[in-house]
Amino acid sequence: MATAPRPRTSTREPEELARRLTAWLGGRLPGAKAVNVSVPESNGMSSETLLFDIEHPEPPVRACALRLAADPSAYTIFPVYDMPRQYRTMRLAAERAGIPVPRVLWLEEDPGPLGAPFFVMERVAGRVPPDVMPYTYEGNWLHAATDAERARLEEASIGVIARLHDGVPAADAEFLALPGDGSPLRRHVTAQRAYYAWVVAGLAPSPLIERAFDRLEELWPREEGAAVLNWGDARIGNIIYDGFEPAAVLDWEMAALAPREVDLGWTVYLHRFFQDLTVSFGQPGLPAFLRRDRIEESYARRTGHTPRDMDFYTLYAALRHAVVMLRVAYRQAHFGEVAVPADPDTLILHHDSLRAMVQGSYWRDPQ
Repeated sequence: MATAPRPRTSTREPEELARRLTAWLGGRLPGAKAVNVSVPESNGMSSETLLFDIEHPEPPVRACALRLAADPSAYTIFPVYDMPRQYRTMRLAAERAGIPVPRVLWLEEDPGPLGAPFFVMERVAGRVPPDVMPYTYEGNWLHAATDAERARLEEASIGVIARLHDGVPAADAEFLALPGDGSPLRRHVTAQRAYYAWVVAGLAPSPLIERAFDRLEELWPREEGAAVLNWGDARIGNIIYDGFEPAAVLDWEMAALAPREVDLGWTVYLHRFFQDLTVSFGQPGLPAFLRRDRIEESYARRTGHTPRDMDFYTLYAALRHAVVMLRVAYRQAHFGEVAVPADPDTLILHHDSLRAMVQGSYWRDPQ
């Protein structure tokens, strides 16, 4: 399904990181060594991940994962990587809402040891729905599962989002409030506009993304609802599953205070992104899985809150995803992996579905 070379995910040298990690670990746990250090193939292009084991007579845990802020010289996907914010959010989600997150062990805010701030957490065993090739495509464990097993995973995953939204008092998550004026939703969208401006600074803008921002204003909810702690990257590809039950919820770098539907729109659309892509390559995908109507019904049943204005929030999710994809494409161009076309909108893999959302025709399909 690849239409371009897979983007590089790091400019760092794993061997050098391993050496420096061992030196740092000895200072936190005298006599300890970091062994079996590796970089997973699924490493993202935002925060980087290292896997390692602790060699020590009495380690707090044996198997660890380290999340390292992106190398600032590597044409980063996001302008800021706030590792203390992620660390604090994970602890809050676990302590107040019972969300299964990996046990966080250490936070290092000094960029000296590894070149950027990082935190260390326990490595959780399990399996993750793949992004490449996506889980909607044939040949992976989730696609091979039964309808009943996928329904079980779907229900449990929506349950995680519901517990997070209901379980963490907004006052406890105030450190996640975005700066600026207006409501939490207004500040969230303003921050996305600022991110887009950063992505296209000195480069060709995307007319489609700019039309999508204009369309958001036309669809703006009359009642935004109270802000809750949003996971931010709420999708099944960021969950480790034990069988079909969530064992660990990952990737909290986009967490924020926002209406519930910001998370739900992201969940709905990120699945549809993979489903649409799979259909475009001639496979049926998983058309009965993670349908918008089922997600909304499951969430309402669990929380008593019926999702509202979901055309707005799914458009917003597709728009946010488009900005990220545009940055990824410009990053690939920076490293000489792709050429920038005359029409920058074609750099957005889902430009057709985003355009359909802007035009109001996408959700005519009841899925």
